[in-house]
Formats: sequence, structure tokens, C-alpha cells
Amino acid sequence: MTLPAEVREKLAELELELSEGDITQKGYEKKRGKLLAPYIPQIQGVDPSLQIDNRIQASSQAVLPGSKHNKSRAANTRDERFRSDLHTEAVQAALAKYKERKMPMPSKRRSVLVQSSVEACTPPGETSVLVNPLFARGRVYPVRTQPRFMLTLGVPVNSRVSSKIQQLLNTLKRPKRPPLREFFVDDFEELLDVQQIDPNQPKPEGQHTSPLEGEPLGVVNNWPPSLPAALQRWGATQPKSPCLTALDNAGKPVYTLTYGKLWTRSQKLAYTLLNKLSTRNEPLLMPGDRVALVFPNNDPVMFMVAFYGCLLAELVPVPIEVPLTRKDAGSQQIGFLLGSCGVTLALTTDACQKGLPKAQTGEVATFKGWPRLLWFVTDGKHVVKPPKDWHPPIREASNDIAYIEYKTSKEGSTMGITVSHSAMLAHCHALTQACGYTEAETITNVLDFKREAGLWHGVLTSVMNRMHVISIPYSLMKVNPLSWIQKVHTYKARVAVVKSRDMHWSLLAQRDQRDVSLSSLRMLIVADGANPWSISSCDAFLNVFQARGLRPEVICPCASSSEAMTVAIRRPPELGVPPPGKAVLSMGGLSHSVIRVDTEEKLSVLTVQDVGQVMPGALVCVVRVEGTPYLCQTDEVGEICVNSGSTGVAYYGLPGMTKNIFETIPVTSSGIPVSDRPFTRTSLLGFVGPDSLVFVVGKMDGLMVVSGRRHNADDVVATALAVEPMKFVYRGRIAVFSLSVLHDERIVVVAEQRPDASEEDSFQWMSRVLQAIDSIHQVGVYCLALVPANTLPKAPLGGIHISETKQRFLEGALHPCNVLMCPHTCVTNLPKPRQKQPEVGPASMIVGNLVAGKRIAQACGRDVAQLEDNDQARKVDSLLHFTHSSPAHIRSSCLQLHKRAERVATALMGRLNTGDHVALVYPPGIDLIATFYGCLYAGCVPVTVRPPHPQNLATTLPTVKMIVEVSKSVCILTTQAIMKLLKSKEAAAAVDTKSWPMVLDTDDLPRKKSPQMYKPPTPEMLAYLDFSVSTTGILAGVKMSHAATSALCRSIKLQCELYPSRQIAICLDPYCGLGFALWCLCSVYSGHQSILVPPLELESNASLWLAAVSQYKVRVTFCSYSVMEMCTKGLGSQTEALRLRNVNLSCVRTCMVVAEERPRIALTQSFSKIFKDLGLSSRAVSTTFGCRVNVAICLQGTAGPDPTTVYVDMRALRHDRVRLVERGSPHSLPLMESGKILPGVKVIIANTETKGPLGDSHLGEVWVSSPHNATGYYTVYGEEALHADHFNTKLSFGDTQTVWARTGYLGFLRRTDLTDASGERHDALYVVGSLDETLELRGMRYHPIDIETSVIRSHKSIAECAVFTWTNLLVVVVELEGSEQEALDLVALVTNVVLEEHYLIVGVVVVVDPGVIPINSRGEKQRMHLRDGFLADQLDPIYVAYNM
Repeated sequence: MTLPAEVREKLAELELELSEGDITQKGYEKKRGKLLAPYIPQIQGVDPSLQIDNRIQASSQAVLPGSKHNKSRAANTRDERFRSDLHTEAVQAALAKYKERKMPMPSKRRSVLVQSSVEACTPPGETSVLVNPLFARGRVYPVRTQPRFMLTLGVPVNSRVSSKIQQLLNTLKRPKRPPLREFFVDDFEELLDVQQIDPNQPKPEGQHTSPLEGEPLGVVNNWPPSLPAALQRWGATQPKSPCLTALDNAGKPVYTLTYGKLWTRSQKLAYTLLNKLSTRNEPLLMPGDRVALVFPNNDPVMFMVAFYGCLLAELVPVPIEVPLTRKDAGSQQIGFLLGSCGVTLALTTDACQKGLPKAQTGEVATFKGWPRLLWFVTDGKHVVKPPKDWHPPIREASNDIAYIEYKTSKEGSTMGITVSHSAMLAHCHALTQACGYTEAETITNVLDFKREAGLWHGVLTSVMNRMHVISIPYSLMKVNPLSWIQKVHTYKARVAVVKSRDMHWSLLAQRDQRDVSLSSLRMLIVADGANPWSISSCDAFLNVFQARGLRPEVICPCASSSEAMTVAIRRPPELGVPPPGKAVLSMGGLSHSVIRVDTEEKLSVLTVQDVGQVMPGALVCVVRVEGTPYLCQTDEVGEICVNSGSTGVAYYGLPGMTKNIFETIPVTSSGIPVSDRPFTRTSLLGFVGPDSLVFVVGKMDGLMVVSGRRHNADDVVATALAVEPMKFVYRGRIAVFSLSVLHDERIVVVAEQRPDASEEDSFQWMSRVLQAIDSIHQVGVYCLALVPANTLPKAPLGGIHISETKQRFLEGALHPCNVLMCPHTCVTNLPKPRQKQPEVGPASMIVGNLVAGKRIAQACGRDVAQLEDNDQARKVDSLLHFTHSSPAHIRSSCLQLHKRAERVATALMGRLNTGDHVALVYPPGIDLIATFYGCLYAGCVPVTVRPPHPQNLATTLPTVKMIVEVSKSVCILTTQAIMKLLKSKEAAAAVDTKSWPMVLDTDDLPRKKSPQMYKPPTPEMLAYLDFSVSTTGILAGVKMSHAATSALCRSIKLQCELYPSRQIAICLDPYCGLGFALWCLCSVYSGHQSILVPPLELESNASLWLAAVSQYKVRVTFCSYSVMEMCTKGLGSQTEALRLRNVNLSCVRTCMVVAEERPRIALTQSFSKIFKDLGLSSRAVSTTFGCRVNVAICLQGTAGPDPTTVYVDMRALRHDRVRLVERGSPHSLPLMESGKILPGVKVIIANTETKGPLGDSHLGEVWVSSPHNATGYYTVYGEEALHADHFNTKLSFGDTQTVWARTGYLGFLRRTDLTDASGERHDALYVVGSLDETLELRGMRYHPIDIETSVIRSHKSIAECAVFTWTNLLVVVVELEGSEQEALDLVALVTNVVLEEHYLIVGVVVVVDPGVIPINSRGEKQRMHLRDGFLADQLDPIYVAYNM
């Protein structure tokens, strides 16, 4: 049988994956079996479609359909709470629709695999464990990496990483969303793509609803006037009647509180609180004061006594959870609530008080955010019996506050809902009528008795009707989930109040109990009947327990909220009510708030049950969620609002929010108020169905509005859990919430992973969850994270604390062990990609110096009188002075230097011809300078080369070799030590040591009389070659003529006023650019004294440079950014110690940072701030600017105005425009002027494409014309023609005669209000960044540094960051300074910040160790090297995340 072509293709792909180690043998066999399954005879009696698609894919054992193992597992997992078989089938069917889309799996370093199973495969990207020495830890000096020659093209595409990226690209090539309409958005408002309303989306078509009235509240004979009055009545007339039975953790009754005891103990407590607590002879509490009730969930008796004690004393109880640690989830917000309620006293039990966290003094610790509290223990020995003549005031129920119930909002803030005495009484009355409660009934309560339904039924209404409550603590339910059913059976309870979780748990344990009967129950109240999964719990529970006497009609779901209390409840059968209803609704319709009963499409439906009728005496209506509260239509979902005497009154101390929630006035479609009384919003989303039954489909707290469509967090949870239920994650431990990123909500799913799930299994499960949610809810998940078992913050009674989870996610403190981000699929509102407009060409009008109404952006330094001199002629007795960390300072006058140079020249003249190129491989020092001049004396062309690093030969030696070869050097001059190194065994491993040219060591040269010194015949003759690796990793050598060299020295001398009497300190590398010129040329030319500090020495002695500056009272000093960083990081905390060593920097007039990049303002400012204490003037620090075509274009110098700073709009820069904004405005970017333009230098800003001149404050390429421009690149590859225009190019219009060199940097000129030395208005040059470095994404131009700055700000553990692009994907590499646990936290934060601030989707996030991002000697990031290292799989990353 021949296989179809696509199957053969997939098999070949699998073979490739296996050979490359991207998949384990086991995974390979499984997938291969799956591909071949349809072509192999079927397993008897099993539908082939099930065999292929619905088999659980990534389990650790291949499971045949219906295998025994699976069945037994399903029966004893405790966690089937959310399960609906219907939903599971829908999800499996939805997944079957998806072809196996191959998604690249994240790579993770072994140490991060916290939980991989023993047989877990090596994740891809780990077979090459050899760490590239380039990225070895503890580098001794900034890594100078192997340069690529001129322009190399990418890397071989078959490397491991790039095949993954190819996979990612394939995934992204299939657009899931409609393509964006592309047009150019002009002006600066980049409009985010506004979601177009789909004309075919369902719209409500029904009639407008009208408010629905519950039956009237019945009048009851001798109904007590208030709750305390009821307690007084039962305490006096029925003192022996049981009120509450408490159970221990074994399920045994510990204590039964009678009504008599409750009455006397509450009185004692009330008397004690009012009369026995005082401060400074003033009573501590006055009636109306708020008191915190802190009681554990297993002590309902003490809570009840305290609650009624407060009511009798006319104090307001505020029940809260027991704080277990100082860092409880949500504890700080509870503290804010207590503070705002003015609580000063907390009541608790003796046992609870002993268990609270204590301070050193033995007192209860003060929790974060809590007010100072006095703790009062309410046990018997602390309360006093009141005198005979004292009676608590029993008043009629008034509108005063009775108690405050806390509620946590979606954002995590805690509000206190005030309930008045009259509302409390009315609510008891309504519940009694709706549930048909009668005196002395027995009720089992499994809920938390401190709030909501547990409090309303089990503490308040029960006392009203003298009922007996059996309270089941949560801790007992955890040990014995059947306990509540056993108690119903034992006590013949008539009513039970439970949640669907309790029903679900008991199902899993029910086998052990044969003899329980539920026939006594007339009402099983399901308190969370409004949850989407409660219906499956109710159905499953009924299926099992109908045989044990449970009647179907006794199951009564109810809907309630903290604000409105009970909203609706299904009545017990004896009250003659309509039969219960079920609705099967289309999820698509619900997402548009429209009710559509779904019949055909079974995949995305939600089945809901009714929650009964409206409460007696209440008026209910359904209103639109947003905007004016218009009444909904009959087929529209809205928020349920209630008007009745039994709702909460307000949020304590929050009048604004109270008005929104408790005082809503619903209006009809014509705007007429429905009623003159205000309604309370319940935060329940639903509708009123047939028979006036209320249906709830979600809560406001779980509502996520994505692109205008509404999704309910609970529904998404149910879908996620229906994917291969529970092999990989725990059922009840899953959180779904939304974050706002880039002006829309984004869905995040966080689940706890089982410890035995392997890496591959989890990834497989995650990708299936994404597909299921996409298919069923038609919404993309932004981020799916798995965390280790038991690490999500817990709510007090089980469940997950959602807002705390969200908070940790945003702070990067969740520490997931697996993350999958899908920004590509779910971010659909990015700004339109930019399309370039055709530029206006040479037809522009130029009038005088104006382009289209603007002054042409050009500027020049001072004129230089043409002094004819040669740098040989100026060798007067200047002093060169070399400071080394050794105390033996080497001083060298020009005479000694001249003598040494002559010796070198003599040695060369016999061996080499005039014009030969000589490589000088020396450490920074006098030898380098002497041999440089020796070469000039001999008529040779010197090439300075940084020596290889002995500890890092593998990466530094190839660079040396390359420069020697490219410069065509016929001889290498060096020291004996380096000569040995070049020819060593270790060197042979890195390069071919046999092909070195002649190597001479200059340590012991003979003293011969030198022949005639060489004089260059013309000033245009080549003086030296300057080789440097650019930030894009390109090795470029430039030719410097004798004339250019002299002109350079003259310009610097004039700008910095370098007289022979001056001393300057230089802490730079002497191998290229301005560093070389200052180190080797300027002091000899100008005759001043130079103090030379090799930057390498600062690694062992960070204060060396500053100490030298202070010691020699230096006025002018030069350094690099890496030196400045070493000083700020290494000496930041030591300024005091330096001051004691008499380091004083007040002598410094200018400290210039030599750079070929945009000024790093943050670094220069922190340097100035730190060393201000040592006398450094805030005006002293400035930057310089040079590049390959001209090593010194700007230098601050000693005269002239201070450097200026402007703020530009970062969004405008992306469109190549400059828009000046105020400091602190959004998207503003500070740019500092790069020093003053040097004498003799002319600068103009030109359009990069048309090569025409641009106006003032326009962004373009900086062009420079000056006598010290280099004369061209020196390369072997004959690419001069390609780059000829870098050195001699002309404007396309305007001044078309001047010859300019193109710097390759974007910048702009701006005329300031300052005057320069010549009295003219000063023109400032602002450099924005290198053109080669910019990233072209979505038609816009981004500078890597801007994205990197945002990323570094996003989390405290990100030490450094570098970005680059690869096949249009943005790759972000971050160095993690912290534990590897935090690596995966960074993925989402990095993706968020880049989306928010730059409107870009990150394709790959790579987390690496500190020091991996390569940096050159100037402290610039080598992003292209990093890119090559990443693609060649050499970074040894901690984690690589491929965003979908």
C-alpha cells in the first residue's frame, strides 16, 4: 500500500527531528505510529477517528483506548469538579479538527528542569553542552569577539536554533486572523488598529424587558422586631434548644451550643467589651465602633458568641480571615480595610491567638498594611458576668450598620460592604419564606460561616427560626469529603448548604459508604449554583445519590453576591414551583452578550441551569453592563440588578463606588427611570428565562473583554480542564485572568503542573489547551504558564487567590516552570505597518540656506589656519608618562622615546621595504608608542593590534590573525611573552600558527646608529592603518594619511587647548580610533604630558584612573563607557573611602567619554552624581563622537557652551522624524548633544535615500567634511567600490561641489539659543544611532538601545539586554542576574513591555547568564556576534521561549 505524499513528507520530517535530537525515540515512535494508524487494520470495534486523534498524545505510556489504567485513575482522582462530559467531548472534537501544528518547543537548560521526569528527553538545544569559551564566565576583560569580515551573510540554516525558528515562522505563516489593511498613518498619532465591528455578529432581537417582581414578603405573626430580640426570645423561652453543633477533624461533635448558652455568653461578652476595656480611663469602645472578628474556620461556636456579643453591645463586627503568616495572599488589602473602618480591637480565641505570628516582644506581630490592633481573647476566663441590673439594649431593627462583610474585587482591593440591621432582618425574613424554614429544623452547613451564604443561613436566619446548625469545618471536608452526607444521615437534617465542590468531592469517596440515606433532605442549597460547572456537579451527584434517597427536586441552586445578598433561589418542591430549567447556549452568541439557543454546533456551547425565582419582596431587572444602565432585551445578557430591603447598603468609606453599585437607576430604552428607588448591581451576568426563572452565565469579576467580545474566566477554565483531563495539571489549581496590554485585554492561564509530568508532555498539553480555547471560545490565549505544584497563592478556603496570582505574574514573582506566549496570534490591534511615501526629490526649492522654508542643517567648527607642519617635525621635549598599577612608574621623555624608535627603525630597515605594513601587537604601554614611531622612521605603515588574551585564546587570537592577514602585514613586532603565546600549542588549536608572517620581538634591540630617517614625499602618503570591529561585527580598516594625522592632532589641540604645560589623563584602549590618536599622536604633537591608564588595570584596581586624575590635578581627561561603568559599579559605595585617601576631582574641567554611539545619558548622569561628593563638577562630563570615516567629529573641549539635552518623541523617530517634546511626556526620549564640532570639521544632515540636504531638526544621516577624514577603507576583498561613497560623496542638490564622507549614523542638527566661542549661535549635533544597527520592522526604523532600555526596566533581575532580528522576528536576549527560577518570569514581562512601548511583538526571548552578551573595548554591545552565537547554538541559554 503506498502512503499519500503528505504522510511521507511528515514521516521524513520526523526522521529529521530524530536525527537532530529534537524528539526522543519514544516520541518519534508515538508520532510515527499515529501517522500510520489510518493505514493499518483497525483495532477491533474501535472507531478509527478515535484511534487517531483522541488518543491522549503525550502520556508517559501509550494508552490504548479504554485501557484499564485510565479507568482506575479517573475513578479515584479527587478533582473532577469542573468536569462535564459534554464539554470534554466538545474539546476533544475541537482538537481533532486541528492538524498537528508543529510548534517549536522552548529550550531549557538542565538545571531549570525543576520537575522533569527521570526519562524526560534532552530538550532540543542541549546536546551541545560545550560552552563556547567566548561566553565563559568570569571574563578577565571585555570580550573582543571574533569579527566577521565586512558583510557576512547569516549562518548555515541547518543549525538547531534556526530550524526551530523556521518552525516558528511556519506556524506564523498561516494567518489565523484577517490580514491587516495596510496604509501609511501620517502625523504622529500611530493609530492602533481599531477592531472593525463584524457586520454578521449576532445582535439582540427580543422585546425590551421590564423589571421582575418576587412574591410579596408574607406577614408573620409575632415576628421579632430585630435579630437580637429573636435571640433574647429563644434564650429565655427555649434555653435548652440546640443552636449549633461543632465538629472536630475526626467528625465527632465537640460542643453543642444551646440558645440559652448563646444568649448568656453573648451578654457577658457585650458587657465586657463596653465596660471592662478602657484606655486612660476612657472606655475603649463606643456603640457603633467597628471590631474585627478573627476566628478560625473550625470554631463556629466562638464566632457566633462574638458576633452576637457585638450586636448586643451595638458594636459593628467585621469578620475577617485568620492571618497565618506575614505574607498571606491579600492580607495587606484586609489591613487597608481594617484601617479605613477605624478598627482598633480584634476579638479571637485563645488557641487562635497563640497560633498567630509573634513579634520579638511576644505580642502578635503587626501585619503588613494593618493598623495597630489590640487583641482580646473571648474565652470564658476573660469575660465577666454583668451585674443583675445591666441589660443589653434590644432595639427595633434600624438603618444603623449591623455588620461589615469583606469582599475582594477583581483587582485585589478589599471593600467592606455595610449591612444595616433592617436589611439583615429583611434578608432573614426573605430566606425563611423562600426556603420554607420552620422552627427547630436541622440544617447542615459546609460553607464558611463568616460570610455570604454560610453566614446568612448558618448564623443569622437559623437564630431567627431557632434552627439547629451542624457546622462542618473545611479541614474535616479535606480529610473526609463524605462527612457532610454522614451528618445529614445522622441528624436527619432537612436542609444542607453546600458548594458544588463539596458535592463533587463526596462523589469520589462515596463507594466506602453503603448505608447513608439522604431521604430526610427537603432542600439541598447549592450556594455557587451560578457557576458554569455547578450543573455537572448537580447532575453527577443526583445520578449517584438518587439510589440513597435523594429526590431530584430537592437540589436548589441559588445565586447571590456580597452586595445584593441572595438574589434568587430555586424553591423547595413543597412550595409548588415550576420545574427546573436548562439552557444550552451558543458561546459565540454569549461573547456578544446575545442569547442563542444552540442546537446544531455542539462544540462551543454552554449548558446552564436556572437559579430559581427572584427573592420575595425584591424587584429585579437586567441592565447593559457598560455605560447608561438601559434595560436589556429579552435575548440579551446583562448585569442583574436588585431593589429590595435586604441588600447591602454601601462600601464602607467609598462614597463614589457606592453610588455606582448601590444607587443605580435603570432606565428604559427611551431613557425613563424604571423606578424611583435605587437598585443594587449584583455583579452577576445573566438573563430572565421562561417561567420567570433566573439564569446566570458569569460574574463581572471573571469577565474578560477581548477585542469587544466577552469571555468568562470560569468557562475558559472549564475548557482548559477538558483537555486530557488531569494528567498534567491539578484540577482545582488553575487561574484565568486578563491583563491590559496595548489597549486591549489579554487572557492569561496559569496552572499547577503535576510533579511527574515530563517537559514534553506539558508542552504538548499547553499547545492543545491553546487550540481548544481558540476553537471553542474563538479567542487567543496571550500567555499560558505552568508553575510547580503547590506554589500558587491560596484563598482562605481552598481555591486560588486570583488577584494575588495576577499581581505575582506582573511583578515577575510567579516562577513558572513552563511558559508559552502567543502574542502573534492574539495581538491584532497593532498600528498599521508603515509604507514609505515617495520622497520629494531635487525639485525642492533651495533659496540661500533654506530647504522648503527651513534652514539647511549644516554646521562647522572653527576655521583652522593652514599651518604647514609635519608630525615628525614637532618632536620637542614632550613628556610621556605611563601610569601602571605597579609603583615603579615609567617616565619617558621624548628623547628616550626617539632613541627607542630609532632602534626599531634600524631593525626594520634592513629587513623591510618602504611602504610595507607592520602589525604591532603590544599591551598598552610605551613600547607600543616607540615602535609606532619606529615604523614611521623606517617608512613602514604601522597597524596597531590588540594582543590576544591568554585565558581566552580561542576567541581573541582569530581576530589578531584576521587583522594581520587583512592588513597584508609582512612582519609582526611584539614582546617576547606575546611572541611565545602566538606560537604556543594553545594558539595552534585556534589558528594556523605556521602561516604567521615574520615575528620580531623588540625587547632587546641592539643600539646601532640609525641611517637617514624616512620623510614622506607627499602629505597624502599613507601614515598608518586603523582597524576596528564595528558594533555590527564588521572588521573595517581605514587609511590615515600623514596630512590627515596632522590635521587631527591640530584640531584636538585647538579644541582642548593642549599646551605643553598641560597634563591630560587618558584611560582608553590605544588600538584604534580616537583612543589611539590621544594615546600615540596628540601628546607628541602638542608636547603636553599624558598620563596613560590602561583600562584593563581597572579590573584589579577600580580607583586607579580617578586616583591618578586627582594626584596630577588633571584638567582634561578621557575615558570610555566601559571605564565609566566600572567606576560607577565598582566605586559607587566607596566614595567615602576615596575621600579619606584624598581623592579630589574638583580639578577636572572636562571629562570626555570617547564613543561611537548615542550618548548614554543615564550612565553619565549617575557617574556625575556618584562622584559629585569627590568634587566632580556636574558640568564636567560630556561625550565625543567619531566613527570609521572620521575618528573625531565632536569633542566638548574646554571652551564653549555646556552640552544641551533635548527630548524627542520616540514614535516620531521610528518614522525618521524629529518631534521635540517636553521632559516627562509619554514616549519621550532624552538625547544629549555629542560634544562640540571640532575646528575644521563641517557637518551636514542628508537624506539617506535621496542624498539631498535636510532642514534644521530633521533626522538624516550625518555627513562630514574635514581635513582629517580617513581616505578610505583598506580591505582585501576589492570591495572598495561598494563603499567608495562612504568617503567621497556629494549632495544630489544644493551645494553639489563639496566632497563629504558618510558616517553611517543618524542624527540631526539643531540651532540653539547659546553662543559659541566665535560669538555665533551654537549648532548642536545630536546622534541618534548607527544606521547599520537599526532594525527595520513593520516599515518603521527602531534603534536597538531603545527597546533594550525598556526591557532592562521591566524586571529588577535583568542585568543587560541586547536585541536583534532574524528573518523578521525580533529576538530579545536578556542576562539574568538572580536565580535561574526567575528565568521564565521574564518571558511575559519582556513581551509586555516591548508591545506596550514599541508596538512590536517579540518573536524569541533568550535568557542567558550575566556576561554572555559580548561587548567590545569601547563598551558597545556586539549584537551581530550575539546573533551568530545564538543561531550557532553557542550561548548555553538558561531558557529560550519561542512566542507564537
